Formats: sequence, structure tokens, C-alpha cells
Amino acid sequence: MAIATNNKQADQRTIEQRVEYLLGQMTLAEKVGQMNQVESGGDHAIDHLRHAIQAGHIGSVLNQVDVEIVNELQRVAIDESRLGIPLLVGRDVIHGFKTVMPIPLGQAASWDPDLVRDCARVAAREAARTGVNWTFAPMIDITRDPRWGRIAESLGEDAYLASELGSAMVEGFQGDDLGSIGSIVACAKHFVGYGEVESGRDYATTNIPENELRNVHLRPFKAAIDAGVHTLMTSFSDLDGVPATGNGFLLRQVLREEWGFDGFVVSDWDSVRQLAIHGLTENDAASALAAVTAGVDMEMAGGAYIHHLPRLVQEGLVDEAMIDEMVANILRVKIRLGLFENPYTNPSELPAVGNEHALDTAMQAALRSVVLLKNDHHALPLSAERLTSVAVIGPMADAPYEQLGTWVFDGDTQLSVTPLQAIRDIIGSNVDIRYVRAMETSRSRRNDAFDAAAEIAGDSDVAILFLGEESILSGEAHSRADINLPGDQAELVRRVRAAGKPVVAVIMAGRPLTLSNIIDQVDAILFAWHPGTMGGPAIADLLFGIESPSAKLPVTFPRMVGQIPIYYSQKNTGKPPSPDTIIHIDDIDPKASQTSHGLTAFHLDAGYTPLFAFGHGLSYARFEYRHLSTSAAEIRHGDTLQVSAELTNTGKVPADEVAQLYVRDLVGNVTRPVKELKGYKRLRLDPGQTVVVEFELHTDDLAFYDRHMQLVTEPGEFHVWIGGSSETELRTAFCIVDSD
Repeated sequence: MAIATNNKQADQRTIEQRVEYLLGQMTLAEKVGQMNQVESGGDHAIDHLRHAIQAGHIGSVLNQVDVEIVNELQRVAIDESRLGIPLLVGRDVIHGFKTVMPIPLGQAASWDPDLVRDCARVAAREAARTGVNWTFAPMIDITRDPRWGRIAESLGEDAYLASELGSAMVEGFQGDDLGSIGSIVACAKHFVGYGEVESGRDYATTNIPENELRNVHLRPFKAAIDAGVHTLMTSFSDLDGVPATGNGFLLRQVLREEWGFDGFVVSDWDSVRQLAIHGLTENDAASALAAVTAGVDMEMAGGAYIHHLPRLVQEGLVDEAMIDEMVANILRVKIRLGLFENPYTNPSELPAVGNEHALDTAMQAALRSVVLLKNDHHALPLSAERLTSVAVIGPMADAPYEQLGTWVFDGDTQLSVTPLQAIRDIIGSNVDIRYVRAMETSRSRRNDAFDAAAEIAGDSDVAILFLGEESILSGEAHSRADINLPGDQAELVRRVRAAGKPVVAVIMAGRPLTLSNIIDQVDAILFAWHPGTMGGPAIADLLFGIESPSAKLPVTFPRMVGQIPIYYSQKNTGKPPSPDTIIHIDDIDPKASQTSHGLTAFHLDAGYTPLFAFGHGLSYARFEYRHLSTSAAEIRHGDTLQVSAELTNTGKVPADEVAQLYVRDLVGNVTRPVKELKGYKRLRLDPGQTVVVEFELHTDDLAFYDRHMQLVTEPGEFHVWIGGSSETELRTAFCIVDSD
């Protein structure tokens, strides 16, 4: 019988005692085996992996979702290997499993940690039915570049919002008790800086000064660790010349020494061997040495560790004590997960996939993720009672797979309800619904169906255009240099607009798009991201006013690609632009002098403002903020300030509003952003209702890393805003004074 099995029953020892005992029984080859993760091999996994598992040469498999195969792999590990150590079974469970939630960027638009937590919990339980016990999520890379395909997996541009929502996602995956049935291990990725790849090209170089790294990009990872995340994944990209998978500053100094992380770090797919492709190392053996020395505990695919670490230890290039520490990190997580006590999966102990709760969660997530970007002349909501006919047009109206978005290996399209189907369900018995797909795909350049689309638009009371990107156009390795609507969609909009009827655009996409070429051609825009399984009913409810939109943008929408990066928390610069210092390129006098344009930071052909700002999102209600105040004009270090404002629903329908708190530190040891999100609250108000929105600001909430990389809160003057977006103008001020 295996050693681990002998000692798992009613084990009262501490986790560290159990780890120490197991390490004491292990050979070097078995230790390195725990550091080795391999692709499962699909249906042939058992035959393919049996010998290596028996020999103790595999610690984790990935991409196996057949529960019978997973259980047999676990049985081989437990009953046929010398030590009986169970396997971690990894899978990308990014935004759902069979029931698919909105893409993470869409979930971020909800600004609702409780909902994000629920989405992750549903995903964990569905994945756990298959034997998966480890997911490679959340992705908490901060990015300000919508060209990057993986922005779809992110939680947006802001470190505070990503920290809040990323922590909620960790809690959803891992549950209250990691060892309970239905909990799976979360993995915060990609550590760190991946979202800053040059020009949004996946896998490209990142150059981030340490001050920016600490003040922005590291913050969500620290929050995830504080929330209890047990694993981290390294970034594919290099950071200031040192690839993250070989970066000891990140993995040893920051993660272990400064933060005290005691889980384990896994490489991204084959990124250990890719150190040589980067040019950091000369071969696989050198890559294994660099990665293990830097602090990568487990290698995902590639085989550099299993093939080279034993020899590197024998040659004295790697101290076996270092290997022991890394294997201890892995064993610690397996014990916390309860794998030794409960290695096998019984699907009947977990809820069925696509159950009522799962679908309801997907519905709520979709409802709260759709952003109303524009609504001229109250074009929305539509009134079914006043309509006789509706034109439904576009390639995304009835595309059950495309609405699921990127990274949905296991998503069940049979569960998808499309907008066309949902519109028919709501109004089909009373209103004539005319549908023309118009384009085969979102990328199509054929416009032979545009005449038919324009004809039904002209014959209908309103045209609803379903536009956007197919799911394959975003995600890993799917970066775009041009982020306009792809294909001939802009021409489709123009042709439908020419029919002379109101036009509503519903856009499904995995990233912010540049919409300047259609913005004046439509009366309203609902930006639905890729909304998941229940995207159709959610969109239909919003179109017809059953629910009011309440989502807010977690990322800035540029007017054109040339503005990128554009984000709300930029620095002021020494020459900040203002409305009276800019001029448009078309208005320049041909004889103008070189100093006639304000000498400030803006683009002649785009100005300095985005198309839609971070935090923007309209409602069918109207919300007014008034009477902003602070509990004191001055506070001392260690004190807490109350900041409040009155919020009134002056509209005619009940609706949710996300009130947002922003702060600016006017003078700092290093320059500070013009605004930083420091709090938010989702509130539901009836028509005419007024509430006081109150936030607490502790002086620690205003801390930042200074030029010496010390976390400090400095005395001085601060501006503070409360409003419905980052563009709110309701502002007051307070000061922090020295305690002495």
C-alpha cells in the first residue's frame, strides 16, 4: 500500500508535519515528478500516462474532463505509485464551464463582487463534476490596450476594481473551505505585467518601471493572495528584459520574501523551455536551471524539469533543499485541497450542469454586464405595445457559439439562448419580427444581403442591429491592430440607417472597439461584450425595458487606435490639455505659427478625451448627485474620513446605479494619477428616491509606492469626487496633516 495512503486516515498532524513526512520518504526523482505537469492525452490518457504516474514522475495533469478517466488516473497515482500522492487536475475554467458566464471583462462591467463570486462558484461546481480540481483563473493582468486579445479575460484597466473582483473570483472558485466538495484551486495569472505587452501583441515584450509595477500591476496579485489564492502562474512575456518565468525579483523577492506566499507557482504552457527562445538561456537544461532558481515550482508542459533537474542537482548546480521547498509548496496545496482524503469524484454529489441556479446566475451576470453606451432621444427601451414590426439584423443575432466568447472549451451551445430567440419569446406573438443575418460572419466583406437588410429595416418600426466580433477574434494570440467593427459591418450600419427608421445597435465583442465610424449612425448602443449562455434573454429584457441597464465600463473606449494607451488614471504631465487649449486638425489655419495650438498633451485629430470613459454607463432612469461633503477638512495619519453625497433617481423607473468614489493626491514624492478609484457601491433606487451614499477612506487607502519603493501615505491636499463615472465633476477637498 502507498505511503501516503497509510497516513491519510484521520490524520491529526499539521499540514507542515504531513508535508515534512512525505518529503522524507521521497527520492529526488519523485520530488521532481511533483514539479511536472503534463497534457493528459485525451481518451488515451491512462495508457499514455500510466507508467509515468506509477513511477511518481507526474504531479499534475491538465485538460482531462472525462470523470471516469480522471478517477482512474487518480487510482493509479494512489494505488500503484510508491507514495500514493494524488494528482492535481488542471483546466482553463475562465468564465464558466458548461454554463458560460459573460467574459471576465463583461463581468467586470457589473462592478459587483458578489455576482462575480457566484459566477465562479457555479463554474467551480460544474468543473468539479468532471474531476477538475484546479483552474487557471482569475486573470488579473491590468491592461490599457484593447488591441490585446486577452483583454477579454481581464478585469479591466484599474488596479482597485481588478483587486476587488479578482479576489471575489478566487473566493468563488475556492469556496469557504478548499477541501469541500465542489471547491477547486484558483490560480492568479499572469505574474506579472502581461497586460502591458508592446502594441497589444500577445507574448511581446513588456517594459514597466518598478514604481508603476508596484503601484498598479502588482496590486491585484497581492489582493488575490490576501483573499487566499493558492497558486500563481507566470507571464509568458519578459519584464524589463527578464522573462517572468526566470525572474527571481518577482518570484522570490516580491512573492516569497515581501508577501510571504506559501502556495506554489506554475509556469505558463511550455514557458520554461521558451526562456531559450527569448534568448535568456542557451538550451532546455539552462532554462530549467533559470526557472527553478527564479522560483517556478511546477512546469506546465515542456518537460525541461523532469528531464534536467535531477542531473542539475547531482552536479551541484541546484541545491536539493531548494527542490524540497518547492515540492513542499505543491504538497501543501494538495493537502489543503483535501486530495489525500477525497481523491475521487462522484458527480452525483454535485449539482447538475445547466441547473436552474446556474442559468439564473448566468442571466443576472449578463443583465448586469451590458453597458448602455448611448441612448439618444430615449430610443430605448422599446415598447412592445407600440410596435407592429421589428427588424433584427446582423451576424450576432442568432449565433449561440459566438455569444459565449473566448476560452470556452467546455461551453455547451445547447444551453445558449440567442437574442433572436429571446426577442421572439418576449414579443413574437404580438409583433412581426423580421430577421436577416446580412453577413455570414462578423468578418465578411460580402454585402449582397445588405439590400434585404435595408428593405426590412425600412418596412419595420425599428431596426436592431446585432454586430461585433466573433469569439475567435479575441483571446490568447488573437490581437488586432484595427479594432473597428470587422468586415463590412460599418457599411451595413450605413445602409440600414439610410432606411430612415430608428436604429439600435447591440454589440458583442471581446474588447472595447473603436466606434467613431458608426456612433452617429445609430440612436442607441448596448455593448454586451460576449454575454454567455443567457446573453439573449438578458439583452431582450434590456431592449424592452423589463430591466434597466446598470453596467459601467471597466475600461476606457478610445475614439481611434492612435489614442492607445488611453485610460482614466493617467498622469497630469507638465502640460495638461483642457477644452480651451486644443484645436482640431481641420481647424488649423494654414498660416498658423508652431505655437498656436496650446502646447498641451493631445492629438490634433482626436483631442484628449476618449469616446467613452472608464465608469461610464447609462440607465433608463436619471441619477443626480448633489451635496458632496467630507466628515472633516483635515485628518491625521491613521484616521478615517467619511465622504458622502446625495443620490437621487429623478427618472421614471426603478434602477440600479453604481456610485463611484475617486481621489487625487495633488502632490507626491512621485507624480500621482489625475484620479484613482477608491470605492464604489451598487444601489437600487425607486423613482424619486434619494439616498445618502457614504464611503470611508482610511489614510492607508491613500498609500502609494514612492521613489524609494516604500509604501507611504504622505501629508497634503487631496481632491475627492463621487459620481456615476470617472468624468464626474462633483468634487471637494480634504487634507492629511502630520500626526505630530
